[in-house]
Amino acid sequence: MYFQFWYYLWTDIFRGFPLAVKNASAVKRHKQSEVRRIKNKAVKSSVRTSAKKYVASVQANDAEKAGTLLRELVKELDTAARKGIIARNAASRKKSRMQKLFNASFAAK
Repeated sequence: MYFQFWYYLWTDIFRGFPLAVKNASAVKRHKQSEVRRIKNKAVKSSVRTSAKKYVASVQANDAEKAGTLLRELVKELDTAARKGIIARNAASRKKSRMQKLFNASFAAK
């Protein structure tokens, strides 16, 4: 609580810039990192939403819809991994688990 008060006071003094030294390059880097953080957050949210839609279609036993959603999810994961938003191994792990789920649900049928 005490820390939050001083943090908000400090950021208010420097107009949202939390560093003590306020030189031009540091301000620019801070702005760039904020823009990247917001974009990365949107991509991660989109990946999570796609994964939820895919799992819901698998639970509904809709193989056709699940197949298309799986392809879209794999594409989103690969793009996020290529851009460095999520780690390559994390993307591979998620793709593998989703493919296993698809195979376990629809391969025997």
